[in-house]
Amino acid sequence: MKTNNFYMILSLLLLFCYTNLIGASDVDLFASGRYQQILLPRGLGPESIAFDCRGDGPYVGVSDGRILKWQNRSWSEFAIPSANRNRVLCDGTTNPNLEPICGRPLGLKFNPATCDLYIADAYFGLLVVGPNGGIARHLVNSAEGVPFRLTNALDIDEQTGAVYFTDSSAIYQRRQYILSFNTRERTGRILKYDPKINQVSVIGRGLAFPNGVALSKDKSFLLVAEGGTRRILKLQLNQLFSTPQFFRQLIRSPDNVKRNQDGHFWVALNSGRTFTNIVPNRFQDPIGIKLDQDGRILQILNGYGSNQLNSVSEVEEHGGNFYLGSAVKPFVGVLRV
Repeated sequence: MKTNNFYMILSLLLLFCYTNLIGASDVDLFASGRYQQILLPRGLGPESIAFDCRGDGPYVGVSDGRILKWQNRSWSEFAIPSANRNRVLCDGTTNPNLEPICGRPLGLKFNPATCDLYIADAYFGLLVVGPNGGIARHLVNSAEGVPFRLTNALDIDEQTGAVYFTDSSAIYQRRQYILSFNTRERTGRILKYDPKINQVSVIGRGLAFPNGVALSKDKSFLLVAEGGTRRILKLQLNQLFSTPQFFRQLIRSPDNVKRNQDGHFWVALNSGRTFTNIVPNRFQDPIGIKLDQDGRILQILNGYGSNQLNSVSEVEEHGGNFYLGSAVKPFVGVLRV
């Protein structure tokens, strides 16, 4: 309880500090009809958002295990996680207890060099599917003899092909994720997959629900969202025996981290409104923040208490617009800039 109180107080102090940041801008999501939604046909939870090598998309993974592609103003199936997936049982399901059978894709990223889509499936591990979609190929589902229990987010070094990803817990699966927070367990890992030799290595361990991961523009470090402590960690990749170091304390639990073309990082803030209700209106509901490489806040997305934005898992900046993912909603949010 003392630890939770410490983080709550620190988070509130940080939020008040945000109002004094020079250069930070507050984006009104609902002004002049700029915010829209792309409704899913079936299923829920477009946790992560990806665009292919041609800039087409978005692509999303949903609750029934499928990857969907938005094209010609409609959704179509792009990929499935397994040839053994039972369509009668799985298609359209929102039942978390079917996730181990149907799959649950979370992190998505196209490799710009190959146009292959890499998938972090919470139950099946790290997968890949070619540019034309279809049945995903399973790459790895364990490391050092320890099975993945909650494969979560990923990023790719397009120069080497290396895939960096998180396994949020060695104990709890996705449908039990809240227990990882409640028990304060620290079994999460950061991993690196080398496609040239088809091997995976652990590059960070002992973490409290590591979630989003993003590679820096110069490929020298990773940023990792540690949900259990509401922190962003930094892992240097150009140093031997490097361990994740503190980078930024956050006001809410972070979800995915995505780097934009400028080398800045969008961090989705997925929960914690009850901690910030007393804050003045202008900054009362931050659902995403943009950080520079030194951890300074450059921009804030304000949800203004909307129920439509009470679960934002990802902020993807593409084509001058913001695409907002969610682990539970039946739509992709779009903020047109």
